[in-house]
Order: sequence, then structure tokens, then C-alpha cells
Amino acid sequence: MHVSGSLRVPGDKSISHRALMLSALADGDSRVRGLLPSADVRSTATVLRALGVPLADVTVDEIIIRGVGRGGLRAPAEELDCGNSGTTTRLMAGVLAACPFTSLVTGDGSLSKRPMQRVAKPLQAMGAAFDFTRGDGLPMTIRGGKLRGLTWFSETASAQVKSAILLAGLVADVPVEVHEPAATRDHTERMLRGRGVDVRSEGNTITLLPAGRLDAADITVPGDPSSATFFASLAALASGGAMEIQHVCINPSRAGAFQVLVRMGVALVYENIRPDGGEPVADLVVSPKRLDGTKIEPHEIPSLIDELPMLACVAARAVGETRVTGAAELRVKESDRIATTVNNLQAIGVDAEELPDGFLVRGSEKPLRGRIVTQGDHRIAMAFGILGAVPGNVIDVDDRDCVNVSYPGFWSDLARVTR
Repeated sequence: MHVSGSLRVPGDKSISHRALMLSALADGDSRVRGLLPSADVRSTATVLRALGVPLADVTVDEIIIRGVGRGGLRAPAEELDCGNSGTTTRLMAGVLAACPFTSLVTGDGSLSKRPMQRVAKPLQAMGAAFDFTRGDGLPMTIRGGKLRGLTWFSETASAQVKSAILLAGLVADVPVEVHEPAATRDHTERMLRGRGVDVRSEGNTITLLPAGRLDAADITVPGDPSSATFFASLAALASGGAMEIQHVCINPSRAGAFQVLVRMGVALVYENIRPDGGEPVADLVVSPKRLDGTKIEPHEIPSLIDELPMLACVAARAVGETRVTGAAELRVKESDRIATTVNNLQAIGVDAEELPDGFLVRGSEKPLRGRIVTQGDHRIAMAFGILGAVPGNVIDVDDRDCVNVSYPGFWSDLARVTR
């Protein structure tokens, strides 16, 4: 398989969620370009509309969002359905905790099984009340109101929990301080600063001071590095050529997968590096070289947690063993991604083992054949879709449509660059 040409992946999912939320809470109109038109982002838009924000169709390339202000959300007349989106649920929990009304938050079957107490605990410490009818998952009732400031020491490195606390402090106009065990993606901090909020970072400690207001701002959403990793991996698995992936966010808190690919031997360079909307972006030029196995250490996990299924599939074609540890968080994603990844690798003939907090993959060049059970997990579908595009492999993905959660055009883009 020879790769060539260029590709622009959809807008970053994390930034798209935050662009909608912060624009809705701002004073004034914000112009947002390049939102990811995925099911998860539409879930955030649906929730904001139910709270009184006049949002247009978020699947178009450019929208104007008329902010209602930090105190302008209204009590919902119905439950707030977050679909499959953990980001929508956890970040909006921070916003709702500071609102003077009660909200019932629901989601689909997969989201309802994901842990929510981790975000409820700090918000309860600020003064909000949470009720769960099914232990740790959805449905979740939030009774918001006047909150107090908080200093919180997170047990888990989670950008969603951190962001929920920051958003609660923003809407309640109280100071908050979050101490993380390891650095996590910092899009919320960057975007708040860009809208006039005093957010300070020192090591793994993030502090938000009362803002007084939240300014409107225009933003162009850069390409999602998680989505770019799939096609960088395709180029890594090719026999020759080079592929350009345009306008990708290379925020250091999100670029861990690119660093691992380089460590495995892939030729990957950043070209035309420039700032855009407070984020560093670049065009990636990727070409294949010999792939070697590697170790992915616990301190690297926050910067590449979503890309691990794809890196496992790349490891299936590398020389030697790839070991991942410190990734227990994978077990509470859309599926248990450790078990799902390893079971599917084994099903197609890869030598792989499950670890409590990660996995082992031993690479080979033998043809891989079999059927993938995605468990409805978009990242599993795309990772094995890339591996299945390698000549000699015959891999059937059971649920191709689940990619709509984060990359609706994935299969058409894959078909276009592998012709």
C-alpha cells in the first residue's frame, strides 16, 4: 500500500464541545468555524438548547452563537439527554451545579455505565446536590445553586473533572483550585484565558479566579489530533509514499500519540507551525519506516489515552513487543477498551495479552483475518478499520456506523486515501 496526497480531518472534539459551552455562557456573539459535526457535539448542542441557548445547526461550517451570559441558562422542561457523550455530561455538570434549578441528566446505555461520582464529589463539596438512581452512572439529578470556592486534589488525572470544577467556579463566580496527579489536556484553561478569565497554571495546579464576565470570542476549531492519529497510523503501516494531514492541533497535552509513532520509527514531521484560536496547529507529513515495538509509560497516558487502540493496532505490525501500562482509565470509556482491544487483536490472529492497566502486543507480518466486535465503540471501529486497510489483511468491523460519534466521514476518507 502506497500513500500520497493530503487530508484534513474534522475539527477537534474536545475543543468543539468547549467552544459551544463557552460561547453559550459568554456576553455577546461568538463566531465559531469548523465545529466537528459528530453525534457527541450535537449532544452538547441539544443540551444547551434545552437550557435556553438559541443555537443554530452545528453541522454547518460556521455559526454565530448569541451568548446568554453566565446567569442566563433557564431550567430545562425535560431531561437533558447527553447521548453517548461523557464530555457533555461531565463538563455540563459543572455548569449545572452553579445554576439555581434542578436538572435530570440522562444518556444512552453505554454512557449510563460510565462513572460520574468522580465529577459529582468536587461539585458536592462546592455546595451542589447530586442524586444517582443506579450507583455511579446515569441518570443523575443535579440540584444546583449558590456555590462556594474549592481547593480539590484529584485522585485521577481527568481533564473532564478539572474542567467541570473550572466551569462551576466560572458560573458561580468563586475561586477554584485543582491539583492534578498528572497533567491533562488544557483546552479549557486556554479557551477561558482567551475570553478574559484569570486562569493560572503552575505545574499540575490550576487556579481560576472570579471573572466578573466571560467575553465572546471568535474561534476556528483545529483538526482533531485523535482523528489525525488514525491516518498518521495508516501512513505508518504503508509500504511507501507520504501523506499530509492538514491543520492539526498539536497541543502538547494531546500530541503523545505522534511522539510514540516517531519513537516506533515513523517519519513524522510538523510543518507550517502556527497559532490558531489559542492552540498550536501544524500540518503533519507522515511516511513509513521500519516499525519497532516500544514501551508506553504511565506518565504518557493522559496525552494519548484515546489513541491507545490505534497504537495497539500499529504495534501488531511492529518488530518486537509493545507494552502499555498505567492506562486503567481505558476500562471506563465507551467500552472496556483494554479488553475490547486485546480480544479483537486475538480474534484476528495477533499475539496480545491483557494487563490490569494496559496490554502487551507482539508484532508480526502474517496476514490478519477475522471479525471485530466493536461494542459500539467508535475508536475501536476506526483503529481496526485502519488495520484492515493494510494489504493482506481481511478484517470485518461489525458496527461501522458507530464512528459517527466522533468522525462521521471516516470511511469515505479512508476509501479516498487508499485507492
